[in-house]
Amino acid sequence: MADSREFILQYINENGSIEDSKALCDENNFDHEQFINNLKSLYAREMITYKQKSIQVYELTKEAQTYLDAGATPEIQLFNCAPFGETISESDLQEKFNSKKTYKLAFGKCMRNKWFKIDKQTKQITKLVEQANDEAYQALIHSPNFDKNEIKLLKQRKLIKPLKIITIMAGKGGKFALKVPIIVSDLTAEMLNPESDMYWEKIEFNAFNYSESALGNRPLTGRLNSLLRVRQMYREIFFEMGFQEMPTNNFVESSFWNFDSLFQPQQHPAREAHDTFFLESPELCDIDQIPEDYVQRVQSMHENGDNNSIGWRYDWKIEEAQKNILRTHTTAVSSRMLYRLAQEKEFTPKKYFSIDRVFRNETLDSTHLAEFHQVEGLVADYDLNLGNLMGIIAQFFEKLGIKKN
Repeated sequence: MADSREFILQYINENGSIEDSKALCDENNFDHEQFINNLKSLYAREMITYKQKSIQVYELTKEAQTYLDAGATPEIQLFNCAPFGETISESDLQEKFNSKKTYKLAFGKCMRNKWFKIDKQTKQITKLVEQANDEAYQALIHSPNFDKNEIKLLKQRKLIKPLKIITIMAGKGGKFALKVPIIVSDLTAEMLNPESDMYWEKIEFNAFNYSESALGNRPLTGRLNSLLRVRQMYREIFFEMGFQEMPTNNFVESSFWNFDSLFQPQQHPAREAHDTFFLESPELCDIDQIPEDYVQRVQSMHENGDNNSIGWRYDWKIEEAQKNILRTHTTAVSSRMLYRLAQEKEFTPKKYFSIDRVFRNETLDSTHLAEFHQVEGLVADYDLNLGNLMGIIAQFFEKLGIKKN
């Protein structure tokens, strides 16, 4: 229904209010977006009150849907391939499982749950229990009505993702009526016909604005946008301090450069859909675009650590690192530049900076947008310490005209 305004007015008159516009649209097969536009139209005429609220629900990921279609999670599918009371070789088990892509994940789960035991010398696998409980699958079949424990379990396995649904509450306004008045600006002959719906006594006329303010302000030309002026001022300061500008023209970034290369674990809350914009097409970046040797080093650092770090201790997934996003910070560019710098045969000290847009999945209001500008700088050299950082920051603010008293 394109114009549902009279339905809205009739519903509010009979029921007192609309408590959940999304539920009402689902019941009546209305397009919710068009329904909200009609609510806004009535609110602008002061015929109804209008209050927006957001509801968080969880939807299944593509991986979770494959588990539902299969009737079990990979670990249970693998568990069912192993005979109870006798051993089986790892190669035979992998052949029976017939899925190289999920075998490692499934086998790791079976080992952690102590369902399997493997002889490291003979590679023979023994099934330790006759039956296993498929907790994740049992939680998935309750979609979308998950309890707290199921949400925690499924979020840990990245089988659900949060989704914000905007719904509207509406009630009677000061000019409430069961008919939407027709408001016109132009006079026509039809308005003289008493039998017409456009008869002048049945409609409302727009008020004319005869004031001088109706002419508007004369536009001022030849001025730079305020944001661009500040950006240019910052750039000139960085250039005076010997910095080079990094290329920041790629708003779309892979999760590998945006998160993984910066040692952010794949289960970090900032990597979920309620904070980050994920691309639907193309969903994944080309794996060949990421240096293979560097991918292996990043994976090893996440899983096992190095240089006195113990890492994050989890199974790192290349599929997660391939996901395309709108970059959440320009530090992804810094990560790329540091990698390129490390490939040079002879190290040369560098100073880099960038000023550009980044994107966050924020709720839009009068003080928040889904994008903002980030100013970033980095220095690569020998024997740097906190004093060098404090000196550079102090010099930058002095050039801005901000001096310490």
